[in-house]
Formats: sequence, structure tokens, C-alpha cells
Amino acid sequence: MNGADTAWIIVATALVLFMTLPGLALFYGGLVRARNVLSVLMHCISIACLMSILWLIAGYSIAFGPGDSGVWGGLGKAMLNGVDADTVSGTIPEVLFFAFQMTFAVITPALIVGAYVERVSYSFVLVFSSLWMLLCYAPVAHWIWGGGFLSDGGIFGETGVRDFAGGIVVHETAGLAALMVAFFLGSRKHKTTPPHNPGYVMIGASMLWVGWFGFNAGSQLAADGGAAMALVVTHISAATASLSWAAYERIKHGKASMVGLVTGTIAGLASITPASGFVGPTEALLIGAVAGVLCQEACGWVKNLMNIDDTLDVFAVHGIGGIFGTIMIAIFGYGSITAQLGSLAIVGVFTLVVTFILIKISAAIVGLRVDEDTETTGLDLAAHGERAYDMSS
Repeated sequence: MNGADTAWIIVATALVLFMTLPGLALFYGGLVRARNVLSVLMHCISIACLMSILWLIAGYSIAFGPGDSGVWGGLGKAMLNGVDADTVSGTIPEVLFFAFQMTFAVITPALIVGAYVERVSYSFVLVFSSLWMLLCYAPVAHWIWGGGFLSDGGIFGETGVRDFAGGIVVHETAGLAALMVAFFLGSRKHKTTPPHNPGYVMIGASMLWVGWFGFNAGSQLAADGGAAMALVVTHISAATASLSWAAYERIKHGKASMVGLVTGTIAGLASITPASGFVGPTEALLIGAVAGVLCQEACGWVKNLMNIDDTLDVFAVHGIGGIFGTIMIAIFGYGSITAQLGSLAIVGVFTLVVTFILIKISAAIVGLRVDEDTETTGLDLAAHGERAYDMSS
């Protein structure tokens, strides 16, 4: 056990949880109508609580248990069976590795929230997120990070897929699941209402930016030069994508918006995530520059060409960003194009199929969408009996 590594991963764990609470909650909360902001915050904190418990009960074991099938880790480490304060994983306590990975299991289903805000049943959020984390996220985490069939020595040979911090495991899965849920939900009744508080959006995005240092640099699982480089390239990609989004928005619409600029920040962060343990600053600059334009264009593709109301552009920003960054690993020569594309395809099909099944099951149990009157009134008052603002919009 290494003291420096342990100290850094304790900090990184707190930073990644900070991404969801309050970073993602404020980022999403500022983008919706004022009468729905509390429901968004409620979704984020409820998911954080519930996923933490489920990760202890079974999620961690499914993802990182001792199973040798290559498909799932089994239930040998359910409830942290066999793990105590002295059990080591690499150079850190295993219970700390459990906690660090728990924060990833929290934020991944929380990202999906952005696709269904303003019209979804709160009960559906809880049931679907629980099933999805256990049956979609955790198995994929095992395939890639837990020694499963997509990792080194698996179906792609000695060099498996390269996904340093979650381009596939987190962003592709969340993005595709978001697209599927938004498709089944249908469009909002009030699609043209602007974000109620762009200031919240900027503050939330800034918290996500800071927290992402734990997300990416923490994935080195050591306090060393690799972690430092991951931090630097994460920052460079985020900064570059912010400006490339704003510049492209200015060219297209004549003005660069703050909401657009910080959405570019998230696009740059999502895109660098899988590559952050492999590339250098120049490559990060290129990834960020392309991500700001690519993800902005993808927002239009989803809403106009696919006619899907992915409310807060989860697929366009996280899904497309994560997929793009995963491919760029091979383009820059740090991985096999066969393994990168093959893993994207396998995980993509699995995610779509499992998400489809879980939507049907969850909707059958608790329903999917709120009624029209509830949507018009706003979920804050109708679902939770509270209001953040005196409503006139």
C-alpha cells in the first residue's frame, strides 16, 4: 500500500462525487424551466444515494468481482465480502478503489437525467436507473476495466480496447441510453422555453470541470507523472473545446452564448476522457478543437434529423464526445483501430438492447411519462410539493 497513491485517490473520489453533487445537478438544473429545477436536483441526489447502495450490494462485484467468465464478475464480492481495511488493490486499499469506482457508477446513470427532464415520472427514474446501473453499466465496466473479454488478452488479442477513464464505459453507454429513453418519452410540450438560469449552468459546468480532474487523473490510480499528464490534457481539451464551440456558434448564429461555451467545455471533457491516459497536450488540443464543433453539430442532428427531444443533449455531447475520443486513441497510434471500433460496436448494441428492455420493464412497473397537466404545472410542485421560484414562466 502506497500512502501518496492512497491520499490522491481519496481526493479524486471526493472530486468525482462533486461532479454529480452539486456539479451536474446545477448544470442540468439551470437548463430547464424554473418550475422543474427542483425535480432535476431531486433526480441527481436520489440517483447518487440509490446507486451508492446498489454498488455496495452487487454492482461492485458484478464489475470487479473474481468471476473468470469474461462477461461478469459474479457475486463473490457482494456487500464487500472479503474486503476490509487491510485488503489491497494495486497500491491502494481495495475499499478505496470500491469508493472511487462507486462515484463513476453514480454519475453515469445521472448523466442520463438530461435526456428526460421535465416530463418523466420520478418512480421511473429510480427503477430504471437501478436496473440500468446493475445490468448495463456494471457488466460493461467488467468487460473493459475488470478483466473481461474486451480487455487485454480478450477477443481482440493481447492489446484490448483502450478506454482510460470512460469514453465507452461511461459516455457511450449513458449517451445511447439517453437517446433511447428520449425516443420512447417523446417531445416535451414546452420545447422552446429557454434555460431559466444560465448562471447555474456556468457554475455547474465549472464544478464539473474541476471534478473531472479526479475523474481522469484519478483513473491513473497513482500519484505520479501519468496522473499529472492526465490532468493537464483534460484541462487543455476542455479549454480548447469551449472556445471552438463559442467560435463556431458565433459563425453560425452571429453570437456566442455562455450556455454554448460551457456546453463546449463538457464536450471537450467527455472527448478527452478515454484518451487522457495516453495522449499529450498537442493531441489534447486537437481533440478539444474538433469536439467543440462536432458535438455542436451533433445537437442539430439529434433534434432535427432524428427528431428526438434529448432535452439537454446528452447523446450529442457525452455519447458523440466519448465515441470520438475513443476512436482518436487509435488515430494517434495508442491503440488498435479494430479493438476501438469493435468495442464501441459491441457495447453500443448491448446498451441499446438492454436499455430498450429495461425501459419496457420499468414503464410496466411504475409508468414512464407524467400526464400533460403535471408537465404544464411543472414537476417541482406536482411531483414533490415544492417550488424553487414564484412561477410566472
